[in-house]
Amino acid sequence: VQLQASGGGLARPGGSLRLSCEASGERLDFYAVGWFRQRPGQEREGVAFISHNDGSTHYGDSVKGRFTISRDNAKNTVYLQMNTLKPEDTSVYICAAVRGWGLFLKASEYDYWGQGTQVTVSS
Repeated sequence: VQLQASGGGLARPGGSLRLSCEASGERLDFYAVGWFRQRPGQEREGVAFISHNDGSTHYGDSVKGRFTISRDNAKNTVYLQMNTLKPEDTSVYICAAVRGWGLFLKASEYDYWGQGTQVTVSS
């Protein structure tokens, strides 16, 4: 499966953006998906995760209550709605997928990665 992340850009503090992770080559129905972010010189941070089977979700502590992950299997796409953005949310956001049941919270568990989309939060 190939993943294409989009929707990044410039937002003001307190603003919103919606990222999309569109899959091609295979149906995303049987894949758990995660959003990660990475800043230069820092480790990849898990942001949000969604299972394939029951829609279970999990969020990193820094985004809990502000970000929402969802999926539309008919469109082969997973979304990340980001609200109440903060300057510290500035990063490259990357989506990843792994075929399996349940939630996968570690980057090392994912087999497929998209190319990332830049999110910049600044006034």
